[in-house]
Amino acid sequence: MSSYDYDLFVIGGGSGGVRGARVAASLGKKVAIAEEYRYGGTCVIRGCVPKKLFVYASQFHEHFEDAAGFGWTVGESSFDWKKLVAAKDAEIARLEGLYKKGLAGANAEILETRAELVDAHTVRLMKTGQTVTAKTIVIATGGRPNPHAALPGHELCISSNEAFHLEELPKSIVIAGGGYIAVEFANIFHGLGVETTLIYRGAEILSRFDADLRRGLHEAMVAKGIRILCHDTLQKVSKAEGGLILETLNSGTLQASVVMLALGRDPNTEGLGLEAAGVAVDERGAVIVDDYSRTNVENIYALGDVTDRVQLTPVAIHEAMCFIETEYKNNPTRPDYELIPTAVFSQPEIGTVGLSEEEAGKRYGELEVYRAQFRPLKATLSGRGERMIMKLIVDAASRKVVGAHILGHDAGEMAQLLGITLKAGCTKDDFDRTMALHPTAAEELVTMYAPSYRIQDGKRI
Repeated sequence: MSSYDYDLFVIGGGSGGVRGARVAASLGKKVAIAEEYRYGGTCVIRGCVPKKLFVYASQFHEHFEDAAGFGWTVGESSFDWKKLVAAKDAEIARLEGLYKKGLAGANAEILETRAELVDAHTVRLMKTGQTVTAKTIVIATGGRPNPHAALPGHELCISSNEAFHLEELPKSIVIAGGGYIAVEFANIFHGLGVETTLIYRGAEILSRFDADLRRGLHEAMVAKGIRILCHDTLQKVSKAEGGLILETLNSGTLQASVVMLALGRDPNTEGLGLEAAGVAVDERGAVIVDDYSRTNVENIYALGDVTDRVQLTPVAIHEAMCFIETEYKNNPTRPDYELIPTAVFSQPEIGTVGLSEEEAGKRYGELEVYRAQFRPLKATLSGRGERMIMKLIVDAASRKVVGAHILGHDAGEMAQLLGITLKAGCTKDDFDRTMALHPTAAEELVTMYAPSYRIQDGKRI
């Protein structure tokens, strides 16, 4: 009989923690999981799920405009922010219930409390002060928005967390940042009728994405009416009559009803008792793990954003399943981070998998780049000026497709399927002998027969 209260104790009720706890419990292990806020974590409660619902809401004004080109007369329309927030909250509550139902169905003990480590096998439940012991502990506490505390007036700003619960839709917003969270919210607020400015210190938004897609999205956003200020930063935020005053490095003084900081996320490890348990963290506070998600303390693992590896929900779930294989099935399994499909739910969307042109140019001696830019069929009658970009990066020696990038409607859906294709190791010849499905935008992926240009030793030739 075990000398511990639990076989497994999980700290954090997000996607990774819940998956690990539920599957371990279904294997007959005695499992407890503790969450101090709400089950579902960042993704379900205050991240990708509510964000995608807001994206859908923000697209309708363009749908109404496009309808005229197809013969529809759309009457006067109006938008109710509070109704959207209430509907979103109801759906999030439903999903949280499903997470708890899955845990309960597997006989995992669900604890609604903050939990902190006392030592390598002991956890304190902060709501009651009770301590419990576990043979194995998983840390899955995720991340939180960086408050950018060095910015004077940062306490007057919101993060993506608060953006989901604003009492009123602001008349104007300035969003600081150039990553996918900043870009997505800029499109959301603009689509809902908010005067929107994006300010970013870099030369171009979305620094880790392919340059063609970055430029294409920037141009599309500006054409819609979103103001983008690159090579610039906020210097100070202060209160003013009717809103906020912002001092910038290069663009003078700005005014806004709301300022949102989207300047990265930090691992959520503060006050967890990691030092007491002997768990090592890096300079950013991320838990250091090996290839199998094990910390320097043999019985303690860490999953998801708290490790600052790849900050994506499906990755955290994948890491949890690898933990189960390693710890409970005698099958040591490393998470596979190669060729992860990624989407930016901007307007237009970005969908991407594999290497960008810039990354591939550093890794391969010679590349073939296939690129198409075109107006999608729907835009011919709607009159909308947006153009799609599709791009394939091919290793010239092996003919293997090492990167696929799309800017346009449903790019995320296409990227998911391209992820299977690239994961299977398909070559450009496989694409070429695949029959096109007409009329679709995706058919361009299999009809680009001649390279647009080549890259040799990192240089275009």
